[in-house]
Amino acid sequence: MSRIALVRKPGPRLNEGLVDHIERVPVDLPLALEQWQGYVEALHAAGWQTREVAPADDCPDAVFVEDSVVLFRNVAVSTHPGAPSRRGEIAATRAAAEELGCSLNRITAPGTLDGGDVLKVGDTVYVGQGGRTSPAGIAQLRAILSPLGATVVAVPVTRVLHLKTAVTALPDGTVIGFPDFVDDPALFERFLPVPEEHGTAVLCLSDSHLLMSASAPRTAELIGSLGYQVTTVAISEFEKLEGCVTCLSVRLRCLS
Repeated sequence: MSRIALVRKPGPRLNEGLVDHIERVPVDLPLALEQWQGYVEALHAAGWQTREVAPADDCPDAVFVEDSVVLFRNVAVSTHPGAPSRRGEIAATRAAAEELGCSLNRITAPGTLDGGDVLKVGDTVYVGQGGRTSPAGIAQLRAILSPLGATVVAVPVTRVLHLKTAVTALPDGTVIGFPDFVDDPALFERFLPVPEEHGTAVLCLSDSHLLMSASAPRTAELIGSLGYQVTTVAISEFEKLEGCVTCLSVRLRCLS
């Protein structure tokens, strides 16, 4: 199994990134660069290689590289972001996936889809339908992934930016989320509420090791009590732009 993560360094216009559901707060770019480096170092320490995607400095949100491509096994699906200002991010991530040998597909207009709205739990692919991802985009993703054995399930998202702002999943398939962010927890087979807004996101480094935000110490303690090793990283500058640990990388596990 491969352990390669695509990442993209924050660009000079990061402070202009989109904010939809929280109050805008100035971003400290030097601190953001420092935090991004700490995030990359945490991936390396857990045994992951990183590949840096070419800059897209005209796109303030380009550091949130997960939004531009969806991976399922060795298939890469270039997205068509709901925000027009983010569509310039796609070409470089597509090129990076192609260089790694991924089979390439794409979402096309009029459909829209952001990678942050896609949560994979085994062969079930939950897709948040809300402000950035449209029914047409979900239908296109279903047409691409269903022949590969995936079941694509649309999930309403009305309270936060992306589905993975509200929920992510532990390695055993349990979905975790902050209740105020989740439209309908009953849509998930197993749901575990967490006590902090920034505790909704876990990045699975392995079946037993998770990466989380340092902004959610009570949630990290809760997850640790379930038997997982938890590493925390400071990502406060990205949280000011509704970002989390998952959206700062794209993890490739199934390359041949």
